[in-house]
Amino acid sequence: MIWFTEYQTKNTGLTVKVKEAKHIQSKYQEILLLDTYEYGKMLVLDGAVQTTERDEFIYHEMLSHPALIKHRNPERVLVIGGGDGGTVREVLKHPEVKQVHLCEIDEEVIKVSKEHLPTISNQLDNPKVSIFVEDGNKFLDERKSYYDVILLDLSDPVGPAEALFKRAFYEKVKGALREGGIMAAQTESPFLQELYFKTAVKEIQKVFKYYGTYLAFIPTYPAGMWSFTIASDDVDVTKTDGKELEKLKNLNTKYFCDKIYTSLFSLPKFVSDLIK
Repeated sequence: MIWFTEYQTKNTGLTVKVKEAKHIQSKYQEILLLDTYEYGKMLVLDGAVQTTERDEFIYHEMLSHPALIKHRNPERVLVIGGGDGGTVREVLKHPEVKQVHLCEIDEEVIKVSKEHLPTISNQLDNPKVSIFVEDGNKFLDERKSYYDVILLDLSDPVGPAEALFKRAFYEKVKGALREGGIMAAQTESPFLQELYFKTAVKEIQKVFKYYGTYLAFIPTYPAGMWSFTIASDDVDVTKTDGKELEKLKNLNTKYFCDKIYTSLFSLPKFVSDLIK
């Protein structure tokens, strides 16, 4: 019998019973592919759960669709991180999208996902998708005013990834957006990762004119409460209109829906207080 525990803080964690485990040591990190009883296959990077077959749709839908719906015509989309392919899959549900660039630093994550997580990675070979195995920070230096939407599907802000949660990185993201461009980022748990959450949101607020933070409830993430922040210099992302709701009707989703969208920025008071 195998049990795996992700230590989400020094005092708490998530423990799952595992049928089978595969271990890969990439150039950048330790990769575990766990076949669990409760959540199906689970991708773990350096001890932190990234995604599971059972609840991945919540994260990927909530990171992707708000920004894509709010953009008037999202033809060019960049996903930084997200080597499992779930965000790319959701992006391609929008017929306006003509080109998706995926920038993932660790090629092994893509390989493992294609082999073991086909329901998540099944659009990585779509002809609209180009994959770049590069550092997202450097990648943005070469792309100015190119993308309509940029989605930051990043791992936790620990080690090298910490730089991707700083103002200088968000400035690069802003510079890579075309006029009317929108970005969305995962911004950690406001409950168990309060400092990371506050830092990420406040750094985004320093860079963009318009911004809004919203939540989703993801069972395998710390505290089950996860945050995302959407921002733009040209589009008031906190406002909703009828055209956006029409777009939403045609989406094939399991979590994201019209009621969630129209109340997207309704936050619990303690979360609002953290980012005032």
